[in-house]
Amino acid sequence: MGPNFASYTLFLLSSGNIIGSGIFISPKGVLEHSGSVGLALVVWVLGGCIAALGSLCYAELGVTIPKSGGDYSYVTEIFGGLMGFLLLWSAVLIMYPTTLAVIALTFSSYVLQPVFPNCVPPYMATRMLSATCLLLLTWVNCSSVRMATRIQDVFTVGKLMALGLIIVVGLVQICNGNYEALTPQVAFSMERTPSVGQIALAFLQASFAFSGWNFLNYVTEEVVEPRRNLPRAIYISIPLVTFVYTLTNIAYFSSMSPEELLSSNAVAVTFGEKLLGMFSVIMPISVALSTFGGINGYLFTSSRLCFSGAREGHLPSLLAMIHYKNCTPIPALLCAATIVILCIGETHNLINYVSFINYLSYGVTIAGLLYYRWKKPNLYRPIKVNLLVPVCYLMFWALLLGFSLYSEPVVCGVGLVIMLTGVPVYFLGVHWKEKPKCIYTFIERATYVGQRLCFVVFPQFDPIEIATPSEWTDRSSGRSSLSANS
Repeated sequence: MGPNFASYTLFLLSSGNIIGSGIFISPKGVLEHSGSVGLALVVWVLGGCIAALGSLCYAELGVTIPKSGGDYSYVTEIFGGLMGFLLLWSAVLIMYPTTLAVIALTFSSYVLQPVFPNCVPPYMATRMLSATCLLLLTWVNCSSVRMATRIQDVFTVGKLMALGLIIVVGLVQICNGNYEALTPQVAFSMERTPSVGQIALAFLQASFAFSGWNFLNYVTEEVVEPRRNLPRAIYISIPLVTFVYTLTNIAYFSSMSPEELLSSNAVAVTFGEKLLGMFSVIMPISVALSTFGGINGYLFTSSRLCFSGAREGHLPSLLAMIHYKNCTPIPALLCAATIVILCIGETHNLINYVSFINYLSYGVTIAGLLYYRWKKPNLYRPIKVNLLVPVCYLMFWALLLGFSLYSEPVVCGVGLVIMLTGVPVYFLGVHWKEKPKCIYTFIERATYVGQRLCFVVFPQFDPIEIATPSEWTDRSSGRSSLSANS
């Protein structure tokens, strides 16, 4: 019963992290860039297949390098401190804060829409509700891991039921003969032929909805029997999410023309108003449930990334501490929540960079899998995927990023520049070992105050981890603070 329950929990965590606000935002972008209903559905299916290939590669890395932290831990182990720090820098500075802020703002907008049915919800109201939601879920994750996973369980089931309603209503429409837009002659007809760059951007739009497929690797050390349960969760969750997303889009197209979908600012609400009548209020509630669970999942995993970065010495050592009783990484959670709240008002200029940097991180990590096989061919790998899996993923990855950079050079280029700003930070904060004494003293005092405020201590590390000393330590605690094992 224990392993089965663990597999069920991992499945809910994985699918709960993937299914968020993306399915309610991305269909418009995918259709706009692909140019036709048929090609848009192909993009959704292939997007799920690519996510499945990436998940299989991450499963091998997850059991071969059993550390929490996902991409960051693997790249640090394989390529060294600088590459790992750049991934950590981009994730902490751009990916997680902006994605969390967008999901929180989507949550507040849909919650407030029934209150302001004839106008856009006030700016301050959406920001205040977003901040309240983030603070509430931060408190939950600080209080109990079990409570956080229970919330994930409940809201994952809730949003699957909501998407199930959309799918069922769409299938009823199809059974009643409303499937003109889905016939091959109409579905693949297009006024203009999309360029390869536009198709690449359609995949980037879909990838925003599938983002989260790698989140189980951020909590590998907290997974029961990862060699068994990690692949099982992937095999179930990715095909299920792909199936749900495809059917959801089919349901949209069964009731809305491409022109209606492209002109809608809230696809699910337009769908509900057209087919559910007096029950159309279900749609904004469903989106709110979906995004609430998505925020919880992102907080859960992003805090573990800060925890792993601090343990490696790339972030202050306080972030590697856990509550003495609840065993939750409170400083890492508070750090993530603070960054997100500060970014809420500024996310619109950064959101375009998230998908590009996400894919860049995925590709570097999976390239590391191939390099690690060459570097350590005799290392025991409980899961070893066929070589064609990472090769096919990297071929698609190179084409996608290349054509995306060609189509949107400013958006993708700025994202790349922001990531590279981590290079001087790494050399000043991590690689520079002989810092002035005043800096060490300040860090010691700040760490001591943080421990007293948060009631946190260092966790019990494995003997292997303790045997690998850091470059320098806090004199008060004897643990790594800012330096890295470079």
